[in-house]
Amino acid sequence: MIGPRVGLFLHERGLTVAAVTGRGRLQTFTLASEDNPASLLRAELTTRRLTPRRARIGLQRSLVTVKALEVPAAVGSSLAQVLRFELERHVPFPPEEMAFDSLTLPTTKGGPLRVLVAACERRTVERVLRLLEEPRLKALSVTVACHNLPALLGRRLKARRAVWAHRHGDAIDVVFLGSGELRLSRTVPAAGGSELAAEIAGSLPLLKWKDCDAVWVSGDEPGPFLSSPALADLGAPVSEPPYRSGVTGLLADLPDADRGVAMLALALALGRRQPLLNLLPEELRPRALTVGQLMTAGVATLTAALGVAALLAQGDVDRHYLDDLDRTTRALGPQVTVVEQIAAELNQKKRLLAAFKTVEESGIRPLSVMRELTELLPQDAWLSTLSLDAKSVEITGQASAASQLIPLLESSPWLDRVEFTSPVTRGRDKEQFRIKAAWETGPAGPAATSAALTPERAAVERPAPQRPATGTARPRSQPPAAEPRPAPAPRPQPEG
Repeated sequence: MIGPRVGLFLHERGLTVAAVTGRGRLQTFTLASEDNPASLLRAELTTRRLTPRRARIGLQRSLVTVKALEVPAAVGSSLAQVLRFELERHVPFPPEEMAFDSLTLPTTKGGPLRVLVAACERRTVERVLRLLEEPRLKALSVTVACHNLPALLGRRLKARRAVWAHRHGDAIDVVFLGSGELRLSRTVPAAGGSELAAEIAGSLPLLKWKDCDAVWVSGDEPGPFLSSPALADLGAPVSEPPYRSGVTGLLADLPDADRGVAMLALALALGRRQPLLNLLPEELRPRALTVGQLMTAGVATLTAALGVAALLAQGDVDRHYLDDLDRTTRALGPQVTVVEQIAAELNQKKRLLAAFKTVEESGIRPLSVMRELTELLPQDAWLSTLSLDAKSVEITGQASAASQLIPLLESSPWLDRVEFTSPVTRGRDKEQFRIKAAWETGPAGPAATSAALTPERAAVERPAPQRPATGTARPRSQPPAAEPRPAPAPRPQPEG
């Protein structure tokens, strides 16, 4: 069972409570300022058999500073810091002891950002929250009580710019509404109609209004104000507010003695779920879905329902289609396997061809270099490593006389600047050496020399090797005795 909707109006004379039950019945009572109002509130709720869980709390307008400020439109996410800095000039307490909230007002294109701000002392909010601890109530919101008066109005209002003057006790709360929404509020002493008219006329420039469409009067003894000539001179009809139909019966049950404060408590009880200018700390506010979130959830639910209905309606057709597709897929299975094998072979050949192209483009012919070294080096020379790059060649090995290798390598048409890169060391019967040489024919190295020789010139200028050369530098073997070593070929002259 949903509990009653409860509004608590904290004013200078005490605490006024209005509770609207689920059957549309209204109960109101006022507790005078005592030493322990929390106990009196719990006892009164128990006596009236009211078991609310939550309550909306409203503060007297004089306890809260409400200002319309103008800030640069480009403040963005730092709006709260800018507003806190601006409020320091308008409140009589330090910023760290301030609780405030803001509401963005309609702004002209290209003009500054207009913001309505409400601020009060933090201890005022804390005192109100302590009031709810003993009755075990949870605060839904802490707002200015008169800001909830639009909850009593209908949705369709004829007046675009309206001024609502509500009297309670010795004060009059003046609320300015634009299209039914809060734009500004003020509190003035309860004087005559001329003083009220002067306050209204002086506040219109703050809103940049030239005039208003209606002046509404409610609360304690509204008669003298309804017939005031000064209010009529504002150029707008003076009347009671256009209450919505469901509120008229509740207003009839309000006590005449405290009608002004009871009406504010009723407006709090019927207030919106997400009130404007809520002074309750952010961490204590109840989580509630906004109108946009509710609409999004409704659209998502409707879409899901339509999707399920479509799936159920098309279930048989989709099942037959999937069966046909499955049979076709199974029939194409062997062909797919063959295509995959062909694609795998093609990829392997592409990688092999790319490797060949890489070797060709590198400009180095390792086999030609190894063949040349095989011809140049003596029979007792052994190679352990052979390193090639685009600029030089480096060999490491053993020989009986390592110093004799330098002139032999210098005689090669491919090598130049042959030198030892480390001292020659003597082993058991061999000398260990490390020789480095540069390419004589430029960066292309042996490739350029090989390309410069035609098949006929190569046959004349370079005899075929007598011993095979392998990919790794291995020790040279002794040639057969019946085949003498051919005479050295003449040195090819570099072209150009």
